[in-house]
Amino acid sequence: MNGIGFIGVGKVGTAFGVHLAEKGFPVAGAMDILPQESARFAEMVTGCNIYDTAQALADQMDFVFITTPDDVIGDVAANVTWKPGQTVVHCSGANSTAVLTPARDSGCHVGCIHPCNSFASVQQSLENLPGSTFTLEASEPVLRELKTIVEALNGKWMKLREQDKALYHAAVCIACNYFYTLVFHATDLWKHFDISQSDAVEACMPILKGTLNNIEHVGFPDCLTGPIARGDVSTIRKHIAALKEKEPRLVPLYKALGLETLPIGLAKGTLSEQKATELRALLSD
Repeated sequence: MNGIGFIGVGKVGTAFGVHLAEKGFPVAGAMDILPQESARFAEMVTGCNIYDTAQALADQMDFVFITTPDDVIGDVAANVTWKPGQTVVHCSGANSTAVLTPARDSGCHVGCIHPCNSFASVQQSLENLPGSTFTLEASEPVLRELKTIVEALNGKWMKLREQDKALYHAAVCIACNYFYTLVFHATDLWKHFDISQSDAVEACMPILKGTLNNIEHVGFPDCLTGPIARGDVSTIRKHIAALKEKEPRLVPLYKALGLETLPIGLAKGTLSEQKATELRALLSD
């Protein structure tokens, strides 16, 4: 693997580039439409050259990461004149290698490596990337090279097919992005008893961490706790009444989540069929 370059050096590109360089990979080039991004990357990776255009970088590198926003990957792949034998990969969770068809048609080897993790800032990306699970979509010899990268990052890998990517990314989005949304709404409700959202987040961190710990160490369905797991119909009725009074727009979300929780409670065995029927009627009303 000679001459690795990155087109697009935001959070993900920087995290990959810095860690691979630290592990001895020949990270030698960076290009970004924002010059300050390229400059930051070059400061963090010794011996890295900055290129003004994607084409200029591609002309010099054997292995090119396209770590731009998802919607730009296809444009980069289509607008660069690639050299046969080059390796071109992207790091999108939703896009398959089909978006790299122009590079493939030019005789390049193509692939995708997506870290199943969350990257809110450059610093958080640098901290979060090692040890991630990486989903790979590639054929040999790229698959072997991507496995080498995963090993260097102390991660685990799973292989996906092209047709798996959109559903995979939807699953990740639900687990991560929509988790943020749920916590946002949960902590925002505290304003109704004169507690700020920041204080609410602090108060909820132990239960959030405990919930993740239960998922990891107890697993589904036994990790489920709370009123649905116990079949507390009166408690759920009180929740709905309070939400209708203070935040009626959240009632449909609350009911939808409750309905989806019923099968988990039944599988755990702590929720009886009778109570599940009562709750289903309440949550469907």
